[in-house]
Amino acid sequence: MSETLNLTPDELLTTTRSVRKRLDLDRPVPLELVKECVEIALQSPSASNRQHWHFVVVTDAEQRATIGDYYGRSFAEYAESKSAAGNLYADDPERAAVQERVGDSASYLAGVMGKVPVLVIPCIDSGSAELPAANQSGLWGSIVPAAWSYMLAARARGLGSAWTTLHQKFEREIGELLGIPETVHQAALLPTAYFTGETFRPAKRQPLDEVLHVNGW
Repeated sequence: MSETLNLTPDELLTTTRSVRKRLDLDRPVPLELVKECVEIALQSPSASNRQHWHFVVVTDAEQRATIGDYYGRSFAEYAESKSAAGNLYADDPERAAVQERVGDSASYLAGVMGKVPVLVIPCIDSGSAELPAANQSGLWGSIVPAAWSYMLAARARGLGSAWTTLHQKFEREIGELLGIPETVHQAALLPTAYFTGETFRPAKRQPLDEVLHVNGW
C-alpha cells in the first residue's frame, strides 16, 4: 500500500471536500493508486452483504472527453434551474455568497470534466434494467458508503475528488460507451486527480441544534 497523509480520522472526515478547481489536470494518476482506493472501498457495508457493486475506472482520453461532453451538456441545463447551487439561498446574503462560490467551482469542473485524469463511476447491480419500486434506499445504501470510502481513501493519498451525478441524464449513452450491462446502475461520477495546494479545512455547516432531533422531531 502507498503512503498516506498524516491525518487523524476526524481530520480525514472533516477535510475531505469536493475538489473542483484544485484538481491537477496535468499530473498523471497511477492506476495502482486508484485500485488501492477501490480496494479500501470494498470494505464498506452492503445490503445483506451482497457486495453487488462495481467501479468503472475511465482513463482513456477519448472516453473521458465523451463523458465530459455529456456532463457539460447536462450541467448547462442544470445551471439555469432554480436548484442550481449558485441560485440557492439568494435571500440570505451570507449563504448566497457561499453558494455563488460553489456554483462557480461547479461550472469550472463542468468545463474540464473530460480532462480530469481519472473518472470513476461507482455502480450497483440491481439484477434488473428497471430500478425497484420499493426499498431503493437498500439498493443505493449498498453503493453510496463504498463511493464515499473511495473518496476518503483518495484524500488520504493526496488525491482530490468530487461527488457529481449530473451525468445521469445520459446514463444510457455512457453505459453504452463503456459497455456497462443494463442491470448495472450508475450511482455517481467521481473525477479523480492529484490536488494542488495543501489547505483543506472543515466547512461551515448548520448549527447542530438546528438539525439534531432526540427522541422525536
